[in-house]
This record gives sequence, C-alpha cells and structure tokens, in this order.
Amino acid sequence: MGTGNYTTVTEFIILGLAEDTTVCVILFIVFLGVYLVTLIGNISIIMLIRSSPQLHTPMYLFLCHLAFVDIGYSSSVTPLMLMGFLREGTSISVAGCEAQLCSLGSVVFFGSSECFLLAAMAYDRFVAICSPLLYSTKMSTQVYVQLLTVAYVAGFLNACSFTICFYFLLFCGPNQVNHFFCDFAPLVELSCSDISIPAVVPSFTAGSIIVVTVTVIAVSYIYILITILRMHSTEGRHKAFSTCTSHLTAVTLFYGTITFIYVMPKSSYSTDQNKVVSVFYMVVIPMLNPLIYSLRNNEIKGALKRELC
Repeated sequence: MGTGNYTTVTEFIILGLAEDTTVCVILFIVFLGVYLVTLIGNISIIMLIRSSPQLHTPMYLFLCHLAFVDIGYSSSVTPLMLMGFLREGTSISVAGCEAQLCSLGSVVFFGSSECFLLAAMAYDRFVAICSPLLYSTKMSTQVYVQLLTVAYVAGFLNACSFTICFYFLLFCGPNQVNHFFCDFAPLVELSCSDISIPAVVPSFTAGSIIVVTVTVIAVSYIYILITILRMHSTEGRHKAFSTCTSHLTAVTLFYGTITFIYVMPKSSYSTDQNKVVSVFYMVVIPMLNPLIYSLRNNEIKGALKRELC
C-alpha cells in the first residue's frame, strides 16, 4: 500500500440480497421458515440416531455429524442474512467478519468439514458394498474415529489458512460488501493492500480439499458401480442402489453448487448469480439433507416410527 492519508476500516456494511422493502419482507419470511426447518430437521436426525441403538453404525453416526455440521454451516450465515432483510445495510465489525468467515464456528470450518464427511460416507458405502464380510474390520470404531478426526482437523486447518490471509489484508477504502455474509472474495476486492498471496493461498487450500474429497467419492462410487453390476440378484442390486441414492443426491447438490462458485471462471457469472448460488448451498442444502436421508432410508423411517410409538 502506498504512503498517504487513509482511514482504517473498523466495520463492514453487508448489502444483502435485495433492496426493495416488500421483497425483503417476503425473503425474510421465506428464509426464516427455511432456517427453522433446517434446525428442526437436523436436530431431529441427531436425536433419532443418538436414541436408536439400531442406528449406532458408522453410516448413521457420520450422518449425525453431517447434521451437526449443517446446523453450524447454516447458523454461521443465516442470522446475519435475516437481519439484513429487516434493515438496510447490516454492519459487522472487522473482528466479527473474521469470526464469521475463519473461526472454528465459521463458514470455512463447517464447509471444509462437510466435504470430508461426505467423502468418509462414500468410503463407508464402498466398504459396506464391496467388502461386506470385512466391514466390521475395515470400518471399525477406530477407523470411524480417525476419519471423523481428519474431517474436523482439516476444517480447522483450512479455517486457519483463511484467518492468516485475512490478517494480511488491509482495509482503508470502501467498506460495503456486496454479499449477504463476509465472503472472502468480496473482502479481497475491498482490500487496499497487496492481495497476490492472500488471494491465492485460500483458493489453493479450498481447491485442494475439493479435489481430494471429490476424488475419494468418485473412486468409491466407481468401485461400487462395478460391484453392483456384477451382482446376480436383482434384490441385492436394488438394496445397494437404495443405500447410495441419498448420499449421491446430497453430494451432487453440494459439489455442484460449490463447483459453480470456486471452479467456473469469474467472468461467466455475475455477483448476483454468485449470491443466489451461495444461498442455495449455505442455506437451502442444510435444510434438504435431513429430508433426503430420511425420506429415502427405510431404517431411519423405521426408527422414527418406533420412537413415535
């Protein structure tokens, strides 16, 4: 940054999704409903799995942690977005912006952890279908804990990389963030310091996580597909497909949207499109995951009926 007079920015103004008052009221009601359904659905999944001994297997315990991550993921951005609908321009301090983006309760931490949890769930399905006789050995409690530890540690390390890069950014000019939360890309655009390293490092770490987890998921499902095609029993094929459909649906929705954000060229879409897609994978998908896994899973539906009775 060149020498001269400048004013250090102490807070940011989050512009939000819309400016029209009527539209804001409608969006507030809609997304408040979405957030409540997200909380109720994911908390119900956690309580159901914890209270049902039949569901105390790695597959459902991973799902339990996925529900926890979805609650954190949605809660890290939705309350601020709802506040933005009620007043024009929501202010947030620089420290609050850093906490929302980079801390242990942040978008980066929960988003990275979700990537690794989806990969761990794909590996679990691979072992269950391709090596059913060795499942208890290959997916023991020790292996389950190790995979879970990797997911959260990776999320923590990625959040640390964003935190370090955030501290290298200096803000001394405009402070209006054209988004509904403190996303890293709009903050980089507002910085008046050298952004060559702070902009590249987070992109590299986030891209590496996406590549690694997508590779694990893709390889797992390639082997699963080969195994299913070799099955002679139609019932066995149907059962194998049914156990994978829910996870494949969740993976497709999640990675399809984050690929649009982080992989596609920035010139191919506008900021408004970026915000809409971000809403989908940060707010809507955490609401859909409990529905996807519960509506298509007979064991969860059976456990729910037993609990209700």
